[in-house]
This record gives sequence, C-alpha cells and structure tokens, in this order.
Amino acid sequence: MLGPLDALHPPPRRVLVAGTTGVGKTTTAGRIGDALGIPHTEIDGLFHGPGWEPRASFEDDVAAYTAEPQWVTEWQYNQVRALLTERADTLVWLDLPIPIAMWRLVRRTVRRRLGRIALWNGNVEPPFWTFFTNRDHIIRWGIRTRRKMRAMVPAVERDAPHLRVVRLRSQAEIDTFIARLRPSGAAE
Repeated sequence: MLGPLDALHPPPRRVLVAGTTGVGKTTTAGRIGDALGIPHTEIDGLFHGPGWEPRASFEDDVAAYTAEPQWVTEWQYNQVRALLTERADTLVWLDLPIPIAMWRLVRRTVRRRLGRIALWNGNVEPPFWTFFTNRDHIIRWGIRTRRKMRAMVPAVERDAPHLRVVRLRSQAEIDTFIARLRPSGAAE
C-alpha cells in the first residue's frame, strides 16, 4: 500500500476513489481529474434516476466510460465494483478517522436538505425525520457501513495485484497527494 508521498510511475490514468459514505470521494475524484487532466464521471449521477430509482442503463453506462483510456470515478455499487477494479490502475483510499467522516456526512446532508439542493436527476435529500423511519437514510447508512472499506480495500489489494492502492488518512495527505499529481508549476 502506498502513501501520499510515494511516486506513481506511470501516472494514474484510470483512478478509483474509495471511502465511506460522505468522506469526500466525489470532491477528491474531481480534484484528481483536474490535477491529471482526465475526465471525472460521478458514478452516483449514473446510478440514481428520478425518484431515487436505479437507472436501467447504469451498468452499461459504467462499462462504456471505463472502456475509455482515462477516467476517474468513485469505487461504489456492488454490481460494478469488480468491473471498476479490473479496469482501474490506481485506487485512492480515503481512510479518514470515523468522527471526521461522520461529521462530513452529517454536515453535507444538512446543507443539501436545507438548501433543497438538486442532486442527480432532480432528487433532493429527504426530510430530516426520515432518519428515524428509513433504515437506508444516508446518515444511518453511513453509520452502518462506516468500517466497510477497512475490510474491502485490503482484500482488493490482495486480489487485484495490478491495482496500485494509495491510502490517505487526513485532509492534509489528500491535499499533498493531489498536489504531487500536478505537473510541476501547475496551480490548483
């Protein structure tokens, strides 16, 4: 497993960003794409259709963009994880402390709900009271799955030897890693 200061040669071209719910996968994936000059596809936007229903074309859409020579996306959704792993060359694991991950998740969820921010295909976060009635409310999901990556990433590292795994344990490590991806002298 690599850290934020380890050199990546050749540079990553097909990158997955892993981490628990709300840890900053999408933001980090976008920053990695910008740093490398490669497209970022937000996988949630392909999965969620109107009314939070899964889109029928999801797996085909993922297969299409991961067939391209360069991309960055988030490593989620069981039905496509194996394909993503097979086609990627680098997995960036955001292994932030659980209190930080949970704080980010709660803060993001509250901001999205209060602002009625439209997410994918017109969806918005549900009312706060659904935390108590919906087992799969995003915050309950985050609590339930908060340790999931600690089992999944070491297993994929073992089972997919072609995949470089970079473990980042703080925002400072994330920032350092991304800065090192940029060509010399390029600003973020």
